[in-house]
Amino acid sequence: MARTWIRSLQDKIAQSIFSLLFNLGGLIAGGVLALHFNVFSMTSWTVILFPCILSVRGAIGGVFSAHLSTGLHLGTIKPDYRGSGSLYKLLASIFTLALESSLFLGSITFLIRLLFRTVSIEDYIDILSVLSGTMGFSVLLVAPITTAISFLSFRRRMDPDIIVYPITSTVADIIVTACYISILNIFFLMQYGKAIIYLVDIAFIIFTIYLFIRNVRDEEYIKILREFIITLLIIVVIVNVSGLALNGIKKLIGRRLEIYTVYPALIDTMGDFGSIVGSTATTKLFTGIIEPSYTSIRDHTVEIAGAWISSLLMFLLFAVIVNLNYHGGLDDLKDFMLNLIFTNVLAAVFMILISFGIAILTFKHALDPDNFVIPIESSISDTITTIFLFVSLIVL
Repeated sequence: MARTWIRSLQDKIAQSIFSLLFNLGGLIAGGVLALHFNVFSMTSWTVILFPCILSVRGAIGGVFSAHLSTGLHLGTIKPDYRGSGSLYKLLASIFTLALESSLFLGSITFLIRLLFRTVSIEDYIDILSVLSGTMGFSVLLVAPITTAISFLSFRRRMDPDIIVYPITSTVADIIVTACYISILNIFFLMQYGKAIIYLVDIAFIIFTIYLFIRNVRDEEYIKILREFIITLLIIVVIVNVSGLALNGIKKLIGRRLEIYTVYPALIDTMGDFGSIVGSTATTKLFTGIIEPSYTSIRDHTVEIAGAWISSLLMFLLFAVIVNLNYHGGLDDLKDFMLNLIFTNVLAAVFMILISFGIAILTFKHALDPDNFVIPIESSISDTITTIFLFVSLIVL
């Protein structure tokens, strides 16, 4: 029994490390962020909006990858682009969610910032324009990549629950960071930049309305939109806490670019850790391997242990690479590793309870866990990781 568990653990670690290694790409997103750090000085809301965009994009990507993985496991989606009606309806729902999230997130973020008197009424249209443009471009670029990786991993007999979201979330973070920085530069620095972004937004809105009219009678499409509203309400509150925490880090560390470089990779890895725990639990629930009970977590320890060990190793690897990149010494590396270990361990404990708990809770209440688990856990993981990183920088 013990040997079987160890062999299974080794397999989960191997697959988890394979998928989490793609989070090294998060350092590229962080590098883009550090390189264009001055863009966050253009106005008060740009730095606060960045983790919000990453989180909401992650939530939408989580819905897409979770439905793809479950559909492939259950056979409702074939790993083939031709004639896959379920895939096309799922794609239509993702584009609709992107616009819905942009409008909702922009409005709530603006109202919260207005209470703190950090924005003016004139900023509202700017926030919505930048958000819609960023989300529209990122979904257009990321969705085909997610689909391709899902099909490829399934054909190669790998588990999409472990492979797909961790890989695509990293790619998406690079893409969304580049989109956000590019749109900010166009919007604020280019002549007629605002007019260009407005035209992009109008095209995105018209396309999404067309998709809505075409699919409004489809039950699965409407179910995803309806259930995601609940998720979105939770996410919007959570991600604004992330924005405040990142703003606190900015004030605390000033221009320590190594922190900004590693930041996207950290939140990406912890979100992927939670997605592996939650997504594998969801598949086990659908296939009847585990009961919808919190005590079933004891039958899920191998997936949890494999994902956590892999995430901790990645945090240590991030510390080494970033320290070398900024020419830090051994003392700098030791301090940096302590910061990241502190952040990882505390964040992991929370994410295990949250990811597994959401899977059980939604399944017991006849909701689709694929519409809740990854979207909520990825947003919570962003906030928790940001907060514990902030705390570690103060304490250690």
